Amino acid sequence: MDLKSFSSNSLSSSEVALLARSSSYSYNAFMQKFGVRFSKSPRGIIVRTYGGPENHYLANKAIISLAGGANNVAAETSFHSSNGLNGSTWSLFTRNLKVLEAYDDEYGGVVIDPDRLPTNPSVFARSLNLSLSHWKKMSLLYLIRKVVTMENLTLASCVNVHALHKPHLTYEDLQGKKGIWLKLPIEKSDLVPVSIKEGFQYHHAEPGYVMLTYWIPEGPCMLPANASHLVGVGGFVINENNEVLVVQEKHCSPEILGLWKIPTGFILEAEEIYTGAIREVKEETGIDTEFIEVIAFRHAHNVAFDKSDLFFICMLRALSSKIVVDDHEIEAAKWMPLVDFVKQPLIQEDSMFKQIIDILVARLGKRYCGLSTHQVVSKFDGRVSSLYYNVIDNDEDINCVGN
Repeated sequence: MDLKSFSSNSLSSSEVALLARSSSYSYNAFMQKFGVRFSKSPRGIIVRTYGGPENHYLANKAIISLAGGANNVAAETSFHSSNGLNGSTWSLFTRNLKVLEAYDDEYGGVVIDPDRLPTNPSVFARSLNLSLSHWKKMSLLYLIRKVVTMENLTLASCVNVHALHKPHLTYEDLQGKKGIWLKLPIEKSDLVPVSIKEGFQYHHAEPGYVMLTYWIPEGPCMLPANASHLVGVGGFVINENNEVLVVQEKHCSPEILGLWKIPTGFILEAEEIYTGAIREVKEETGIDTEFIEVIAFRHAHNVAFDKSDLFFICMLRALSSKIVVDDHEIEAAKWMPLVDFVKQPLIQEDSMFKQIIDILVARLGKRYCGLSTHQVVSKFDGRVSSLYYNVIDNDEDINCVGN
């Protein structure tokens, strides 16, 4: 059997069956490719999987019994290490070294428990190496068991694999681990270099931790990427005098210096779009408002931190009139007549600003309908979500249901 026909991600069941039965196969070459060793015992064939630079291995003892005319598989698992000198073995448990505490996620991945990590970097390095070896190699034993037990077939009948209509077992069939998630709290940041050395990659960071990931299968990583977008909001507030609430920021780019603009900002984690707009207006101007509609939103790329940006313009109704300026962010704030707001040169000269103002004016003239928010519950996850939509009562006089 040609070694080139094997793949670490997809292995035909006939190849595995022949491996277990063939005495002519070069298992030295197989060991180099897969980290697997076969040995004979009175009970059958023992398969050991090895991994790691220190020759740690998981003795995934797949004992294939050939007695009695039947081919059966039993499994035992233990942890050993070869000292590289005389081939003797000893239990790693005598040195308190074991696979890191972890739990499976619903996508076939592993989430390492951040609260039960070793604090010593050297101990963590050995445990992480052992754990990676374990999660990589545990699939091989499952494969051998599956080949000989699928549809009650024996090893001999597995050779005629095409009769199964399953000529290859994929990585997913093996129930092997795929992605590994490692969350390192800030107090254990000295474990980051150790993890990177083992092949982990940065995923994202928050003030209290850094998240690292490791993808086991060959091919492109299928783990979800870090958040790709920032979400901003702007509050268009107009009072009964047809005046718009506007601000001038203390810190702004030279291009918009002197522009009177609507209050804007980023929404917070787990904050609704409409509540974020209400909060930003309150923080910058002291004005209380209530949400009416999302008038429009802009989608741009490579903005702050090279992230994409979603910016929602919300129409709000003023509930108070006294302005209290936020001295940290805002240079000035005032109620400005709508006509003066629209006539500002920076707005007239910028196609996007002008389009947004045109939409807002159309909404005030009831020639346009925005999106109001509706709380709904989905059976898929049981969560309450905000669904933004609107309908029109009639074609002659636009009346947005949900206002």
